[in-house]
Amino acid sequence: METSQLGKNRTRQRDVIARVIGEAGGPLTVGEILERAQQEIEGMGVVTVYRTLKLLKESGQVRTVILPTGESRFEPAGRGHHHHFHCRVCDEVFDVAGCHLSLPAGGEISPGFVAESHDITFYGTCPECSR
Repeated sequence: METSQLGKNRTRQRDVIARVIGEAGGPLTVGEILERAQQEIEGMGVVTVYRTLKLLKESGQVRTVILPTGESRFEPAGRGHHHHFHCRVCDEVFDVAGCHLSLPAGGEISPGFVAESHDITFYGTCPECSR
């Protein structure tokens, strides 16, 4: 993720948080971001994570992913359209490349229902937990 867009608000903590999100293989919770960032900056607080997420969202670098459970997670905004896989064993969420669902021309999926976009979350067991 491009940390230079943080401009004058750029700090080591913010650089680490942006990198943690950018290097993840799927959207992360605030707790996961904090835990990973604390591996580099001991004592980093959750307030710093929330403040940085606000800046990253305002600058268009991060987007919020809201799972069907209502849980909010965060991922880089520039990854293009994709779906997610939520492992029921380890609770990790992974990116699933591409999309195999195509909406009909005009977006009408049923009489009177015009779809503008979609989000799909698959559930199951990840390769690591399947072993």
